[in-house]
Amino acid sequence: MHSCSMLRRFCCYNGASSGFKPAVKKKQLVFMGSPEVSVSVLDALFEESKAPDSPFQVAAIVTQPPSRRDRGRKVMPSHVAQHALDKGFPSDLIFTPQKAGEDEFLCDLRALKPELCITAAYGNILPSKFLKIPTLGTVNVHPSLLPLYRGAAPVQRALQDGVKETGTSLAYTVRALDAGPVIACERYEVDDHIKATELLAILFDKGSELLIRELPSIFDGSAMEKAQAQDNSKATHAAKLTPEEAWLSFDQEAFVLHNKVRAFASWPGTRAKICLVDPINGQHDILEIKVITTRICIQKDVQDHVEDDVTLVGGALQFPCGGGTTLEVLELQLPGKKPVNATSFWNGLRGRKVKRL
Repeated sequence: MHSCSMLRRFCCYNGASSGFKPAVKKKQLVFMGSPEVSVSVLDALFEESKAPDSPFQVAAIVTQPPSRRDRGRKVMPSHVAQHALDKGFPSDLIFTPQKAGEDEFLCDLRALKPELCITAAYGNILPSKFLKIPTLGTVNVHPSLLPLYRGAAPVQRALQDGVKETGTSLAYTVRALDAGPVIACERYEVDDHIKATELLAILFDKGSELLIRELPSIFDGSAMEKAQAQDNSKATHAAKLTPEEAWLSFDQEAFVLHNKVRAFASWPGTRAKICLVDPINGQHDILEIKVITTRICIQKDVQDHVEDDVTLVGGALQFPCGGGTTLEVLELQLPGKKPVNATSFWNGLRGRKVKRL
């Protein structure tokens, strides 16, 4: 799309009779996000921009291209794009470049003359030629206490590490990954049983509030002055999750496995192999299960299990683990089946014994 046509479309948008009709001479803000957790940030910006004295308007949205997702594998817009469309945001002002460095996209972006870009789980590296465009810079809502957990999976890796505290940071975007000066952060105490899906939503909700609170200082330039440089020596990396990591090894201690189940809950999930033994004929069947919900057994008198027997105690499947610890599985899923609780699974065994592998 040529920039002249972009400008024409944008002017049409300015005069459109919709819920997004902006005031004259408002600062142009571009939002960049893709998954469902980003929607709370976009909504906060929409709401704030509606105020009569709001200094900005959401001039455009940048998101990942449509992709195949959900059970039907249909090609669908990103969650952010679909939400914006449902809200009546003009489709012509939703951009879906494969990469944020594409010349055609950058041409369209320059035509908008954005003062500020806001990113929230956009999912694409921003090159230098992009970062030079918004006059007030690009600000990222990042769900960790930077410089901890820079990278693609900050919430998941924090849960995997069993952290007791995390939070959300508001930071300027620089060429190095999540390494820009931090404007503000909000701390959050982590519950021992919270899963990644829930924690992500909480942290982006907090990030929305943080962003709205700091927007005035970002617009007047004082945020840049007060922003604190990160201590790179304390930085940790939150690498993207892989399906190969999904397997549970019961040789590890129970707390390691429990934290992995929480961390991998949304994707790719956690899997384990068990052996079903028929006590009458001795037949062995290997079964792959998806482990959904767990807790750590707090019994103090658990001994090492020689035979690797899995038992049902108090509505939980008790798996013997490394170091004499025990993991309790409360919810699991068999291939092609719906998730079930431990008791339902146990009742379906018809007398067969369960051994861990």
